[in-house]
Amino acid sequence: MNSLPKVELHLHLDGSVNPKTVSDILNINIEDAKKNMIAPLNCKDLNEYLTKFELPVLAMQTKENLERIAFELTEKLKFDNVIYAEVRFAPLKHSKFISSEEVVEAVLKGLKKGEVLTKLILCCMRDDSLEENLKVIDLALKYKGDVVAIDLAGAEALYKTEKFEKLFKICSEKNIPFTIHAGEADGYDSIKSAIDFGARRIGHGVLSINYPDLLEEIKSKNILLEICPTSNVQTNIYKSLDNHPLVNFYKMNILVCINTDNRTVSNISLTKEYENFNTKLSNLDFCKMNLDAIEYSFLDEENKIILKEKIKQYMEDFL
Repeated sequence: MNSLPKVELHLHLDGSVNPKTVSDILNINIEDAKKNMIAPLNCKDLNEYLTKFELPVLAMQTKENLERIAFELTEKLKFDNVIYAEVRFAPLKHSKFISSEEVVEAVLKGLKKGEVLTKLILCCMRDDSLEENLKVIDLALKYKGDVVAIDLAGAEALYKTEKFEKLFKICSEKNIPFTIHAGEADGYDSIKSAIDFGARRIGHGVLSINYPDLLEEIKSKNILLEICPTSNVQTNIYKSLDNHPLVNFYKMNILVCINTDNRTVSNISLTKEYENFNTKLSNLDFCKMNLDAIEYSFLDEENKIILKEKIKQYMEDFL
C-alpha cells in the first residue's frame, strides 16, 4: 500500500510534530512529550483530543522551530509516498514572539526544503474574534500562491459554524477558496451552514451520514468530504473503524478522500489509514479517491494534470 501515490488534503501541522523534536526544543522527557501529544484510542470527545495540541504549539514559537517542524513533516510525507499535501495551521497561535508574517514565511521555508509538493491552508479559529480572523485572511492574500485556502477549525460544538457567515462572505468577495471543519463534533446545522457558505470541501463532514437531505445536497453540489477515519474514532464519533461511514459514502458516490488529520496526535500514517480499509476498498477505489482529491485540491490546473498522470501511471503499471 505504501507504493500507492497518495494525496493528503486534511493535515494539521501542529498535530503532526515529532515528539522527539518537542522533547529537544522544550527540554522535556521524550515519554512525557509522547504522553501529552498522542491521544488515546478513545477520547471523551473532540475537546479532549484538542488538548494534545498544547505542547507542540509551545514548541512552535520561533522561526527556527517552525522551519524545522515543517521540514520534518515533508520527510514523513515522502516516506508515506504522498505526492501532494495541503498542510494547514493557525498562524496566529505562533506569533507570540514573532510576527504572523514571519510565522508563515518560516513554515513555507521548511516545506519548500522538502521533496514533496505542498501548499498551505491557513486556519481561522472558532474562538478568535472576527478582527483576529480577518488578519488570517490578509495573510492568505499576501502569500497567495503558496497559501491556497482558508479553513475554520476549533471546538465546533462550542462555537457554532453559523456564526461565521460574515467571515466566509469576505473570503468569497476576495476570491479566497475555503474549506470548513463541519459535521465532526456538531451535526445538521453546522454542515448546512458550511454548504450554504459555499464550501467546496468540508473537513470531516461524517455526521452528514445521518441526514439524507444533506447527503443529497452534498452530492448534487459536488462537495468533497475530507475524511479522517482514525481521528473520528478517537474523538468518539464512532466506536470503531468498522462503524465508520467512509465506505458507505464512497458507495453512495459522495466525493471523499482519506486523510490522517493529525499524524502524531492520532499516531497514524496515511498508508496505515488505507490499510485499515483495504478489505472493503480496492486499490482502484483508492486511486479514484486520489484523483478526486487532486481535482478538488486548491492547486493550480497545471500541477493537477501532472499529479493525475502519476496516479494514472500507477494504475497502468500495477493495476
